[in-house]
Amino acid sequence: MKITKIKLVCILGLFASFSTSCVIRENSSRAKPIKTTKTSKITVKAPDSEKVPPISEIPVGEDFKANLPAINREFRGVWIASVANINWPSRNNLSVEQQKAEAINMLNMLQENNFNAVIFQVRPSADALYTSELEPWSYFLTGKTGEPPYPNYDPLQFWIEESHKRGLELHVWLNPYRAHHSNGGAVTNLSMASKLSDITIKLKNGMYWFDPADPRTQGHVSNVVKDIVKRYDIDAVHFDDYFYPYATYNRGVDFPDHKTWAIYQSSGGTLSRADWRRDNVNKFVERIYKEIHAEKNYVKFGISPFGIWKPGYPEGIVGSSQYDELFADAKLWLNNGWVDYFSPQLYWPIESKGQPFASLLSWWKSENTMNRHLWPGLNTVEIKTSDRPTEIKNQIELSRQILTNDAGEVHWSIAGLTKNSNMLSTLKNGPYKEKALTPRSPWIKAMPLEKPSLFTNDNGSSVQTSWSSKKIGSVFQWVLFTQYDGVWNTEILTLETLSKEIPKFKDGKTLNAVAIKGIDRLGNESDYMAKKIK
Repeated sequence: MKITKIKLVCILGLFASFSTSCVIRENSSRAKPIKTTKTSKITVKAPDSEKVPPISEIPVGEDFKANLPAINREFRGVWIASVANINWPSRNNLSVEQQKAEAINMLNMLQENNFNAVIFQVRPSADALYTSELEPWSYFLTGKTGEPPYPNYDPLQFWIEESHKRGLELHVWLNPYRAHHSNGGAVTNLSMASKLSDITIKLKNGMYWFDPADPRTQGHVSNVVKDIVKRYDIDAVHFDDYFYPYATYNRGVDFPDHKTWAIYQSSGGTLSRADWRRDNVNKFVERIYKEIHAEKNYVKFGISPFGIWKPGYPEGIVGSSQYDELFADAKLWLNNGWVDYFSPQLYWPIESKGQPFASLLSWWKSENTMNRHLWPGLNTVEIKTSDRPTEIKNQIELSRQILTNDAGEVHWSIAGLTKNSNMLSTLKNGPYKEKALTPRSPWIKAMPLEKPSLFTNDNGSSVQTSWSSKKIGSVFQWVLFTQYDGVWNTEILTLETLSKEIPKFKDGKTLNAVAIKGIDRLGNESDYMAKKIK
């Protein structure tokens, strides 16, 4: 029996799709780390500037050049807090199956509503929601510090795998200096507040804090971060706004770092005490940024500082000063590019007189001299307004106007989505109507993705389409393009999706062509393969 060229291509396409599926099942379902190099540059092939031939002149089933549309991009993250069982797990006595079920429900909700990133708190207070030899299992996971879940599993590994299956980035959120939370049960001999008592300070509100000035604090937290980055397939490390503690934590009394301050003075230090504290944090932030990228260049580092640097910046801004109270010179970190993304917590309404949203975001943008990602934190849970869904929707749209091509936001917290019946529908029917890739990070160099292979099989009323890549371990997602009556549409697909049956007729229009691109974990696009459909 003679086999036509088209049938042979189809057979090969189905075989390649089947082979790739087997590879996916044999290996982890998440994308493997991409290889990086200090000298290589990303090269994404742009559409040819020459005139693209009419599709009617292109033979069926052959590759052709196409003017594909730009892919929608926006960072859409959400914080999931474990401290005090704020979000997950909802209680510290849940069974493992209940913990997993809660996580799956959250991740399904985020996928269905077109989010693309999770910022998951894995170290709320010198403890671990993951397997660690450096710090004990968290009280918030099992109800007892140092007690593993039973039956034993690794929550962080579970969250990573389930997030990546759904095309969601997983950022690990750590509190660097909090040694014990006042809601974290008793301080036992397994607590880091006991094990490292000589560098730990008890505050008047019952919390314990590592002394940020002590080199042993910086070394310990550095080791924790590097351990996570080395052993887990994460997409980013995230710090929030807790550096030196808020003054209310110690009932207005100055932070009692007398011992390290005296050592600094006796060694000939000349900085004021406030500047010395800021210098401690500055050096630590720079160190963590460099150490993360030295271990895995593609893992991003993000910080979400308090939304105001200092009152009067910009003019008219009033409120707390993180510069003077938390000894956090967040402006300096952004100016120096010691972060890959920056999410100032802009938790006030657009019309706030003392903290107007647009003025603050525009000021932070003016300080973003190294062009890092600037994605504001939004107070989705409890922003002070009569109509929260509309306010949050308007803040997203305003952010897009200010940030233009590098838009994004992080929602505090997932409870703002689950506990307000109108919030999700307002976002899904409005600014989050279409899926989006996260914006690229062009300062992080990576090996370019291989061009994928595309196969089509005409089934009469539909076209069975499949695709694959020789180096699928470097792929995080796919983007499928379909052209009906000359108009291209895009669809963002998960890594495991390797085929799709595409109708030849839709809404009175005829399918002309299909194309596929691979996307790596930094949002970089491969070259495309496109084929004409008869």
